[in-house]
Amino acid sequence: MTPEELVAGHTVYSCVMGSRAFGLATEDSDTDIRGIYLAPTPLYWRFEKPPTHVEGPADEQFSWELERFCELALRANPNILECLHSPLVEHIDDTGRELLALRGAFLSRRAHETFARYALGQRKKLDADVRQHGAPRWKHAMHLLRLLMSCRDLLRTGVLTVDVGIAREQLLAVRRGEVSWPEVESWMARLMAESDAAAGHSPLPAAPDRARVADFLYRTRRASALAGHA
Repeated sequence: MTPEELVAGHTVYSCVMGSRAFGLATEDSDTDIRGIYLAPTPLYWRFEKPPTHVEGPADEQFSWELERFCELALRANPNILECLHSPLVEHIDDTGRELLALRGAFLSRRAHETFARYALGQRKKLDADVRQHGAPRWKHAMHLLRLLMSCRDLLRTGVLTVDVGIAREQLLAVRRGEVSWPEVESWMARLMAESDAAAGHSPLPAAPDRARVADFLYRTRRASALAGHA
């Protein structure tokens, strides 16, 4: 079975991510598709195992095998967690619906560290742009602000919200370069400080519910094995 056949025939969930899911789309925005496929269990009984992820077959499309996706989500990977909360679901089956019903099991205060670490990496790239070119890539600055807002609100409320809502116009002004870099820096620093403050009394649990996720994965793999399709 080719990687493309895995995605075409075994996807349990797919959604739109990027600017369109964030409520920040403009006329030239791409449509980024992210998906999760369940490789049939009998494929794991061979020497060559199914791929953990597949790029394509469409442009701007990327998919993960279910187990790999769950591993990354349990580590509070920001990009992975947000896939489970996209407001734009393209495809979902019964396994995908069960996964979405479990999405709270992946959330924990570990998100504070992982979101902050990801944000720090992005901030270093922006600072390098400023040093080399005198200005950041404003689109990247906008998306970093969005991520920091998402992290702060997740820690405050225990709910991960992808769409920026009323912050849309402020963020698009950053993308257009209408907000000075010192103002953006100040905004970022304030959001980071608010996230740090929220982490101390967040309603989120200290760690994700790994046992619930493991049970879901076991039952899903077992059902696939009993079905016997490869």
